[in-house]
Amino acid sequence: MELAQVRLLVSDFPVCYRFYAEVLGLKPQSGATQGPYEKFSPATGSAGIALQDRAMMAGILGELGDTASGHRSLVVLRVDDLDTYCEQIAERGATLLHGPAPMTDRMRVAHLKDPEGNLVELQEWLLLRA
Repeated sequence: MELAQVRLLVSDFPVCYRFYAEVLGLKPQSGATQGPYEKFSPATGSAGIALQDRAMMAGILGELGDTASGHRSLVVLRVDDLDTYCEQIAERGATLLHGPAPMTDRMRVAHLKDPEGNLVELQEWLLLRA
């Protein structure tokens, strides 16, 4: 078994597409800016994040029509230089909720939300201190 992707169900596909592509800087697979589906990949690694139009899945399952509430997901992205990346995405429209700040002695984090309210955690892994 292999994890193919984490898929987020979104109500405003074009706005979320722009956030993941232009603000966070992830690479879209096909360029389907209007949806109903798109997969995004970071520059390195094999994991991916996908967006799918909530209304499309509601039509298939019949139980997803309502807007999601509360935090139901947390997307985690690792970056090499947290401070620089946070500055770059803030210039592109991201609003940080927290950080950059230490989480443990081995990690620094920052948190933000995508346009649908999904939490995004940015991590910078630190070397163990002797």
